[in-house]
Amino acid sequence: MSLAALQRRMARAVMTPLTASDNMRPTAPDGRSMRAVAAAFIKPNDRLTSFERLEIYNRQYWWRVLASLAEDFPGLRAVLGERRFDAMSKAYLADCPSRTFTLRNLGSRLEAWLRKHPKWAGSRQALALDMVRLEWADIEAFDGEQKPPVQPEELGGVAPAKLRLALQPYITLLDLRYPVDDLLLEVKKGAEKDFASNAVREQHSKKRVAAVARLKPAKIWLAVHRADNSVYFRRLEREEFLMLDALRRGRPLGHAIDSAFRRSSIPAAAEQPAKIQHWFHQAAAMGWFCRASQTAPKRSKKKP
Repeated sequence: MSLAALQRRMARAVMTPLTASDNMRPTAPDGRSMRAVAAAFIKPNDRLTSFERLEIYNRQYWWRVLASLAEDFPGLRAVLGERRFDAMSKAYLADCPSRTFTLRNLGSRLEAWLRKHPKWAGSRQALALDMVRLEWADIEAFDGEQKPPVQPEELGGVAPAKLRLALQPYITLLDLRYPVDDLLLEVKKGAEKDFASNAVREQHSKKRVAAVARLKPAKIWLAVHRADNSVYFRRLEREEFLMLDALRRGRPLGHAIDSAFRRSSIPAAAEQPAKIQHWFHQAAAMGWFCRASQTAPKRSKKKP
């Protein structure tokens, strides 16, 4: 057996879902006895059978990926509840197992998977999807690529109609139905408290989730970004979001401004110029802009 074939066989066995009691399944996905599968490439020792030795790796794999997913999505766990989240995580990872060397990417397909399996969130589907999108944006902002920011002196003499800027790859723009930014910050804050207050904090978190779920959908626009190695959530005005989104999609600045204010209630002559100047300077000061030729346009994370 070649090394590659042995690695594939080991991976299939290790990534086979555990039983409800966290033991290795007696039967492999192809119907063969798992004991026979283990004996084919793992030797027993004086203490453990081939099956038992393989079971150690099978358990460790699943305990590690489940713990990693729970760590990455505490907000979704608060929305679904611990038991439902754990069951959902097992179903998701069985359908979408790890395909890269890093656990960082475990949740990359979670939003799309939840849309196809709405039973897990039930009546909280919209809230759950908003939370997943925010938490994945948090992950991308933390270690996403950063391009050299555009310096103010580089913009001189370029007409807005022709000026093309891109947003930093680590920035995600979100069009959300619920104020999940506040909810996630509260969940994370509760997780940082000492053990003695966990019960009270958990009860408070459940009440907060329920309160948010009962709210009528109210749009918020959010930029998830990074500064000084920390991730921040910054709420945007609708027109600011539309302008930045158009720039991300490769539109010239002039077109981005026009499209952002097309159906705006902000008075054109009285307030729009000052708003545009403020938004642009603030984003530039935070290093959000890079040259359009240096990065491929990235679609904003809007709900369908």
